Amino acid sequence: MDPIIVFSILGGLVLILLFVGAPIKPIQWIGQLFVKIIIGALLLFFVNAFGTSIDLHIPINLITSSISGILGIPGLAALIVIKTFIIA
Repeated sequence: MDPIIVFSILGGLVLILLFVGAPIKPIQWIGQLFVKIIIGALLLFFVNAFGTSIDLHIPINLITSSISGILGIPGLAALIVIKTFIIA
């Protein structure tokens, strides 16, 4: 499946969750966590897209998406530092 279609579908789900919302608190909390993980995957996608020129690639999986989504930019920076200085 084409990555553009996958990210379009995920982006549409994020917009639906943002506009409609969930009336029950636990479902709302799970929805917010899901949105953050998707945003983390999108951040990693852009880092991988622009990092190819400097030979930087961070795999997009549930763990790295969760770290970059929940922690935000500092989590993404930590993943880059770990990849650059510790692993490679």
